[in-house]
Order: sequence, then C-alpha cells, then structure tokens
Amino acid sequence: MGNFGNLIMNENMKIFRRPRTWIMLSILALISLLMPVLLNEGMGSSEVPYWQAAITTVQIVFFLNTIFCVVIAAEAVAGEFTWGTIKLLLIRPWSRSKILASKYLTVIGFSILSTLLVVILATVMSYMLFSHSVTQDGSGVSASHAFALWGYLYVDLFITLAIAFMVSSVFRSGALAIGLSLFIMFTQNLFSLIFNPVRYEWAKYVLFNNMDLSRYMNSASDYGLLGDGNAGMTLGFSVAVLAVYYVIFMLISWVVFNKRDVAG
Repeated sequence: MGNFGNLIMNENMKIFRRPRTWIMLSILALISLLMPVLLNEGMGSSEVPYWQAAITTVQIVFFLNTIFCVVIAAEAVAGEFTWGTIKLLLIRPWSRSKILASKYLTVIGFSILSTLLVVILATVMSYMLFSHSVTQDGSGVSASHAFALWGYLYVDLFITLAIAFMVSSVFRSGALAIGLSLFIMFTQNLFSLIFNPVRYEWAKYVLFNNMDLSRYMNSASDYGLLGDGNAGMTLGFSVAVLAVYYVIFMLISWVVFNKRDVAG
C-alpha cells in the first residue's frame, strides 16, 4: 500500500509542478470571486439570497472547471506516451493496473479540489455581498438545494472525466480526448433533444439523456422526479445507466492499457 501511495504522490507531483495547473486554478479562483461582484452590480444585493448568487456563480464557472479537469485527465495517460516517459514507469516494480489506478485517482482528486475551490470561493463571496434573509416562498434557494445541484453538476463532470480518461488510455491522444469531451459537453443537450426518450423508447439508455441529473430537482421536469416520469426515466434509473456506462469506460481503459505494447 505504501508503494501505491508513492505512485499517487508521484502523479500529483507531475500535475502540480506544471505552471499551467496553477494558472488554471488561479483562473477558477479569480472568476469565482469576480462573478458575485458582477452579479451584485447587475442585480443588487438587497433581495437576492446569497445562495442564489452562489448557485449562479458555480453554474457559470463549472463549465470552465470541467474543461480544465478534462485537460488534466486527457494528459494523464496520453502525455506519458507523447513524452516517452511511459517506459520509465513500466520498468518500475509496479503493475500496470496500479499505475493506471494512481493516475485515475489523481485526476479525480484534482477534480474534487478544483470543484471545492469554486464552490467555497463562490459561496463566501456571495455571502459577503448578497442578502442573508431566508425566504419562505419555496423559491428553492436553500443550502440543501445548492449542494444538491452542485452534486449533480459534479456527477456530470465525473462521467465526462471517465470518457476523457478512457480515450486518453485507448488512443494515446490527449488532443482527441479533449476534443471528444468538449464535443460531448457542447452537444449533450442537442442530442438529448434529437433523441428524445418520449419519442424513442431506446433513447432513455443513451448516455446524453442521463448525464444531466439536475433536471430531476424540478417536479415539473420533462422526465419526472422519483416517481413515474415520462418514458420511465427517474433519478434512480439515470444513476443506474450512468453506473453501467462508467464501468464499461473503466473496463475498456484497464484492458487496453494492460495489453498495450509500448515497444518502440
């Protein structure tokens, strides 16, 4: 277990020794602090609850956070092949499975760190600038609502990272992993609209239609909440579908990486 800990430490050093990592984190921090200020100038602070401002800020910044995390995930494996350092790893007394696991856990660790950075800074700045009054009109701006939404956003990020990591492992191309992940991010809603589960029964099993779990927070959602939603889609159903896709992505990554010939 100590050797595996050293592997994870080594992977973290690779990430945090690069200036671009700190630049990305700095950009996330700056925007997370600046966005509530801009919202305050535009909406005022007298009536807007600070949780609402925090939610809006995180939703805006999270898109950029996803891109930065995808960059880290895409380079985790593909970068080793590009720089030719994969051979140095494989000659060490570590199995390929441990090497890949350490890289993946490091990527997940970075995504959690960047997400917490965005959430904490956005919440603190919103708390300082916006109203603390508690509304009783059911507007859905409570702490529980905010954290539930942010949790669903992270699930979307989590699955996107799994895709980027798989492509990086299979094709050894960081550019392809980044490009495909960005394509999914930009076209997710479009494909969900085209392949509507209400019209096509099989479409409810499509990845794109299950990634955005935040829609289940609204009882008036097109697909329903925890009860009998349209096309039979519920929160539990989408989580199960995502879990199956996730297992498939991880299996492909591990199988290909363990069988790949790195000679030459």
